[in-house]
Amino acid sequence: MAGRFPQRPTRTTVRGGQVAVPAGAAAGIPRQAAAPARVRRWVPDGPLDLGLTLGPLRRGPADPTFRATADGSVWRACRTPAGPGTLRVRAYGGEVLGEAWGPGAEWLLERLPELLGAADDPDAFVPRHRVVALARHRRPGLRLTRTGLVLESLIPSVLEQKVTTDEAYRAWRLLVRRFGEPAPGPAGVGERPMWVMPAPRTWALIPSWEWHRAGVDDKRASTILRAVRVAARLEQAVGMPAAQARARLEVVPGVGPWTSAEVVQRSHGAADAVTVGDLHLPGIVGWALAGDRDADDAEMLRLLEPYAGQRHRAARLILLNGHVPARRTPRMRKVNIGLL
Repeated sequence: MAGRFPQRPTRTTVRGGQVAVPAGAAAGIPRQAAAPARVRRWVPDGPLDLGLTLGPLRRGPADPTFRATADGSVWRACRTPAGPGTLRVRAYGGEVLGEAWGPGAEWLLERLPELLGAADDPDAFVPRHRVVALARHRRPGLRLTRTGLVLESLIPSVLEQKVTTDEAYRAWRLLVRRFGEPAPGPAGVGERPMWVMPAPRTWALIPSWEWHRAGVDDKRASTILRAVRVAARLEQAVGMPAAQARARLEVVPGVGPWTSAEVVQRSHGAADAVTVGDLHLPGIVGWALAGDRDADDAEMLRLLEPYAGQRHRAARLILLNGHVPARRTPRMRKVNIGLL
C-alpha cells in the first residue's frame, strides 16, 4: 500500500525541498495583463519533478518570489545579471515550456536547462541504505537545481541563521515586499503580486529600524550588509567549483560552513555540499541510517561517507523520506524582536 498514494508533506519533507505543484484548470495568475513573453521549449533526458527540483528555492509558503499555481506551473521572480525577470515553467508530455518576462527574460531562458537539473547526474548516485533507496525510488524526478545566482540564496540563508524557519520566512517576506519591486509580466499584478528581491544597493540602504521591524537582529543584518557591498565578487563565484565558491563566501564575516553549503546547493547544484552546523540534520540522518538520534556533525559525516560526492543528495532524500525521531525537547522559542 505504501507506493499507491502520494505521501502527505510534513515539515521535514518540505524542508527537504518538496513543493506540491497542483494540477487543475485555473492558473491563479491573471494572464490578460501579460506582455508578450519570451518562450523556450526543452526536453529533459529523464524524469523531472518540478516541485522537487525547484522546491529548495522557495522560502516558505508565502514567499513573494516563488509560486506554484493550479495549472501545474512554477513561477520564479528573481534578479538576474541582466535585470529583474519572471520565469514560468510548466512540464507536460515529456516537454518543458518556459516563459519569461522582463529585462532578465533572455538570461533566465538561456539557463533554463541548468535550473531544471540538466547539469545534474542522478545516475551517479548509488543508494547504500534501504531508507535512501526507497526515497529515491519514490522520487525518480528529483534533480538538483543550479540557479547561477549567489545573492538570492545567500541573503535568505543568512536570515535563517540561529532562528526558527518561520521567523526567517517572515523576515524574507516582509523585506522583499517592502524594498523589492513588482515582478515583470503577469505575476506582478493582481491581488497577490509576486516581487523581485531588492538590488544590492537597496539592501545596503535599508534603515536599521526596518531590519528590527522585520525581526532581524544586528548580527544577521550586518552580515547581509557586508555581503551586498561585495555582491559582484560573490556572484563571480558561480564560475568556480563549489569548494572554491564556498571559500570565497566564507571570507565575508558572518558567513560560515552552514551558510555557504546552503548557498552552493542552490547556486551550483552542488551534490556533495552537505550542511554541517545544523540543529536538526545530524539527528535526522543518524536516526535514518543508524538509529542514532543523538548523532552530531562528525557522526553524520561518517554515516554519509559511502555517498562521497553525493552527500547532499543523500541528505535530501533522507529529509524527503520524512522519518524523524520523536521530539524529546521543547521547540525552539520564537522571539519577534520587532515587538521589543
